[in-house]
Amino acid sequence: MKVVQANEMRNIDRRAVEEFGIPELLLMENAGHQAAEAMEHLLDGVRDKNICVLAGSGNNGGDAFVAARHLANHGAKVKVLFVGDPAHLTRSAMIHRDVVARMGIEILPLDEERSLDKLRVLLKRFTDGILDGILGTGFQGVLKEKVAEVVRAINDAGKPVASIDIPTGVDADTGQVTSEAVHADLTISLGLPKVGHLLCPGAECTGKLLVDDIGIPFELLHADELRMELLDDELAKTLLLHRPMDAHKGTCGRVLVVAGSKGMTGAAALASQAVLRSGGGIATLAIGESLHELMEGKLLEVMTCPVPEIDSGAIGGDRAMGSLLEYTDKHDVVLIGPGLGRKAETSELVRNYAENIDKFLVLDADGVYAYRKHPELLTKLAQIPILTPHLGEMADLLDISVKELRESLVSLVRKAAKEYRSVFVVKSECTMVAYPNGETFFTTKGNPGMATAGCGDVLSGTIAGLVRQTETGLAPLAGVYLHGLAGDLAYEEKGEGLIASDVLEKLPEARCRIRKLAGI
Repeated sequence: MKVVQANEMRNIDRRAVEEFGIPELLLMENAGHQAAEAMEHLLDGVRDKNICVLAGSGNNGGDAFVAARHLANHGAKVKVLFVGDPAHLTRSAMIHRDVVARMGIEILPLDEERSLDKLRVLLKRFTDGILDGILGTGFQGVLKEKVAEVVRAINDAGKPVASIDIPTGVDADTGQVTSEAVHADLTISLGLPKVGHLLCPGAECTGKLLVDDIGIPFELLHADELRMELLDDELAKTLLLHRPMDAHKGTCGRVLVVAGSKGMTGAAALASQAVLRSGGGIATLAIGESLHELMEGKLLEVMTCPVPEIDSGAIGGDRAMGSLLEYTDKHDVVLIGPGLGRKAETSELVRNYAENIDKFLVLDADGVYAYRKHPELLTKLAQIPILTPHLGEMADLLDISVKELRESLVSLVRKAAKEYRSVFVVKSECTMVAYPNGETFFTTKGNPGMATAGCGDVLSGTIAGLVRQTETGLAPLAGVYLHGLAGDLAYEEKGEGLIASDVLEKLPEARCRIRKLAGI
């Protein structure tokens, strides 16, 4: 399923009306009907229940008026609170408002301070559910104080809330909330999901997300020019290549993992084992010579190679470079960075080594850090690298604050992918994968329990392990989905107490589930 920004959705709506001749009134009718169905779902039926519908003066408000009519027809006791200026009502919204008025459904304008007091009492004492149709995807910036008061009243009421298209106060393009936002239990997205549904704090405000096409033609919702997409079950089942009967360890991927330093051997172990747990054929860990014997005894299935050190556990210098180049010849994928350390000599080694190899390359953690202050060097690499930073590492790479990154996350990551000719797998509450050609994907898997040390190391190893098990360029997508699904399986058993090795152990089961999805 595609994901859009507000202007893209507006263009789709416009084309539906102008090119296909679908009346705007009909689209609004479909949207309002689905919003009413969403309230039915949220409240487990609406008959004899008191429902407060809040409508703005834009098309989102028009959808709310339609929903009010359908809810009344289904036996609900409906009151409509109009939040806006009647002079600003769109033509279509005005038509549907007049229908509601002729049905005898009460429409109360919120035009005085006393009206806000009455609203607070109404929502808390005499309402079973609230439908938010105040502002839609066109909102940006700061709410007007009157609207902000209404939003606070909704949130303070403690009643089930459904939002139409997007919760009032959430920026549809970024998920940012500048002042206040409705905290919905359920949101019915019209046409396609928006970026703001997926990124926090918008994702937190959205609650359960439902999506309905409201009758918009298929070709508009699946157009090639829409470059963002959900990484969902339908996409995931197409990603893994069929493994033939004559497969052997050499054909399933030979991955060299350059990782680990004193105090950070766990990262190296997790990443290396994830290569194999994701189905990779061979995993070789290149680690500082003082740590080699320890890891050789710890990792039964992973081969290990000692690398000359500049300090206890830290690699760097010409001798290390020579060793790594020698090991590289026997592998077709290289993962650099988990727990590698951030000494200047180590970072210099990472950059020089990456520039002198022609292998599929994954850069994680300290491998990404090595390009801090030098992101332009990524364009000189023989292969398009895959970088797997968390938000702090991504902000560091772009030399901005995490706050600045958060405010324009999608646009900044897509710009970086194009400018630095790299694939970025940016880890957050909704991990995104951005390609240099503008294609961007948002995961549908993962959970708060995965906010634990080591999960990122498992992800980078999973991606590296899948490079030879997927079509060229698809390993980041397969890895993010597989890792998130494994995390969800672990979460079912361990909740917030899961650790990275729990995710690692669930990778085979997650892989089997993907196979079943694909019917193979």
